[in-house]
Amino acid sequence: MSKSIVITVPHQLGAEEAQKRISEKIDALRRDYVDKLAYSEVNWTGSQAELRVVAFGQTTTGQLNVMSDSVRIEVQLPWILASLSNKIQGALTSNAQESLRIGHSPPKT
Repeated sequence: MSKSIVITVPHQLGAEEAQKRISEKIDALRRDYVDKLAYSEVNWTGSQAELRVVAFGQTTTGQLNVMSDSVRIEVQLPWILASLSNKIQGALTSNAQESLRIGHSPPKT
C-alpha cells in the first residue's frame, strides 16, 4: 500500500521568491542525483508543480503548492518506500526549510 507524506513549511518570502528558491533547489537536487534517477520530471503550472521521480524501479509522485506564506508538499510513496517515510519526510522538510530561510543564498553552479 502506498503512503502519503504532507509537509507545510512556513516562510516570509512571498510566493514569487519562494517559488524561485524551491525551483532552484529541485533543479540542484536533480543535477546532484542524476546518476541515481532513472527519470525525473517537474511541471509547473502557476504556483503549483507536479513531480514524478523514478529510481530503483519505483515511481514517486508529488505536488507542490507555493503560497505567499507557506509551501505545501505532498508526496505519494510506493509501498516499498513507505517504510522510509520518516527519513524521506525529514529530508524534504530540511531541504525546504533551508531553501526558504531568509539570508539563504543558493550555491553557485
